[in-house]
Amino acid sequence: MINKEARLAEVRQFLPEWLEHSRKQADLGEVASYIPELSKARADALGIHLLDLSGESASAGDCGTTFTLQSISKVFTLILALMDNGEEAVFGRVGMEPTGDNFNSMLKLELVRPGIPFNPLINAGAITVSSMIKGSSPEEKSARILEFFRRLSGGSALQVNEAVYRSEFETGNLNRSISYFLVENGVLDGGVEEVLSVYFRHCSIEATCRDLARMALVLADDGTDPLSGEELIPRRYVQIAKTFMITCGMYNASGEFAIKAGLPAKSGVSGGILTFVPGALGIGVIGPALNAKGNSSAGVHLLERLSQRMDWSLF
Repeated sequence: MINKEARLAEVRQFLPEWLEHSRKQADLGEVASYIPELSKARADALGIHLLDLSGESASAGDCGTTFTLQSISKVFTLILALMDNGEEAVFGRVGMEPTGDNFNSMLKLELVRPGIPFNPLINAGAITVSSMIKGSSPEEKSARILEFFRRLSGGSALQVNEAVYRSEFETGNLNRSISYFLVENGVLDGGVEEVLSVYFRHCSIEATCRDLARMALVLADDGTDPLSGEELIPRRYVQIAKTFMITCGMYNASGEFAIKAGLPAKSGVSGGILTFVPGALGIGVIGPALNAKGNSSAGVHLLERLSQRMDWSLF
C-alpha cells in the first residue's frame, strides 16, 4: 500500500546523508561514451529533486546539473503520439511487451513476426513512435514535442542541446540500421534521416532534476498538473505510460527495480531517472555513471533506499 503522505519534511532531514552514501556507488559505473558529448559529464555527480502535489519540494546534491533527457523523452513522445493518433494506430505498429534484449537491439525485428518493435521504450519502438508525431515536417514535429515538454515542466524554457544532437546524429549508425529495417518491415513511414532527426532532437532536450520532477508530477496526478489545475494528458494514456515504465522503463533491470523500489520509472543514458509516487510526488535524479544495465549506479541506489525507507512501493 503506497504511503500517500510523501513526508517531505522527513525526507529533507535525511536526504543529504542518504545521497552522499549513494554517491559512492558512482565508482562502480562509467559515463556513457558511445555518444561522444555524453562522455564529458562528471562521473561522480549525483542530484535529486522531489516535488509534491502542493508544490513543496526537497532537493540535494548536484540537482542544478543540466543533462539531456535521452530515453526519458520516450515516455512523453509515446503519450503525444497516443494523443495524436489513438491507441489502435500506435499499437498497430508497436507492441506492448518487454524484450529481454538490449534497448538498441534489432534482433527480434527479424526473428519474431510480425516484425514490429516489442515496445515503445526500446530504440526501435521510440523511432517508430517519433514517426507518428503529427506535423508537416521534421521541424514542426520537433517544435510540437518541445512545446509539449515545456508545458509538462510547468513552462520551463527547455531547449535542445545542439552539441549533443549533432553528436547523436553523426554517430547514430545503429539507429539508422534499425530504421532501415523498420522501413523494410513496412513499419516506418517517411525518410529515415527525417525521422531520426526528430528522434535525436527529443533525446537531446536538456533539463534539470527539477524539470524531471515537474514532468513526473503530472504523471503522479494522472495527467493533471496539480499546480495549475490544467489537464495535460488523458488519464488513460498515463495508465499506459505508467505500465510501460514499470515493465520496460529501466532497461533489463526493470524487474529488479520494481522489486527493490516499486515505482514507475524511466532512465536515460545521460544518467537521468524520472520516477514518481502515484498520487503523491514527482522525482528527478541525475547520476551520469551507469551500471552494466545502462542505469545510473548511484541514482538507482538512492531511489531504492528512499522508496524502502519511506514505504513508497506500489507493490
